[in-house]
Amino acid sequence: MAWVLVFIAGLLEIAWAIGLKYTEGFTKPLPSVLTVAGMLASFVLLAQAMKTLPVGTGYAVWTGIGAAGTALVGMWLLGEPRDALRLVFLGLIVVGIVGLKATA
Repeated sequence: MAWVLVFIAGLLEIAWAIGLKYTEGFTKPLPSVLTVAGMLASFVLLAQAMKTLPVGTGYAVWTGIGAAGTALVGMWLLGEPRDALRLVFLGLIVVGIVGLKATA
């Protein structure tokens, strides 16, 4: 169950990281409220998962999901670069996440 919480927390991290773009420096109320709510929910779920997971592994997986996912969503929604080398390095992040999960 802890890994499910980390995964959901990671998805929420992607949502709030992308949400930061839409807050325009926290000057837009609705995107700002939704982004902060996503942050809080992500942290709460991560904290719950950390009750049973090793802190280094859980945090690294959460961060990796957020970093790789945010980069991919940025490419998809925001027109960020999609060059091959960037995709290779995102793949390495995913390999690292899978490796950490497999060894925990």
